[in-house]
Amino acid sequence: MLYELKHRWRDGTTHIGFEPLELLAKLAALVPPPRFNLVRYHGVLAPAARHRAQVVPPGPAPEPGAAHTDCEVAHPHQGHSEPDEQRPDPRPRNYSWAELMRRVFAVDVLECPACQGPMRVLATIHPPEATRAILDCLGLPSRAPPVSPAELDSTDHFAEAF
Repeated sequence: MLYELKHRWRDGTTHIGFEPLELLAKLAALVPPPRFNLVRYHGVLAPAARHRAQVVPPGPAPEPGAAHTDCEVAHPHQGHSEPDEQRPDPRPRNYSWAELMRRVFAVDVLECPACQGPMRVLATIHPPEATRAILDCLGLPSRAPPVSPAELDSTDHFAEAF
């Protein structure tokens, strides 16, 4: 496979030839590891930048007396407050799986495929034993199918290289 360079190198090279596996190995090296943070902030948006406060809007101000701790040693002058007095965080900490799918992949998983109307989640089953029992009762497979080895497609463009 011949790759055309965007800019000519110093030695005059304009194209690079790769074997198919060599090209795939070079491309695979560029894929970041799972859960790797790809967002980096530099300049005034960096976390410890001197002028960040002038550029980034401040978060919501805490209410006076909203700081709560059960430690009498750290705050002896404050009495214990009941959990009812605490305000919930305005930003949700956890998003539902449907909201995450909508935000990340722009897919509404709660849209009915037949009528395009909204569906709702009736129940969430967390323990694997309960899930297995329900699937077995319905006569559905409770295990994922075994993974078969990949097969080389005869119409593959790289087949002639092997």
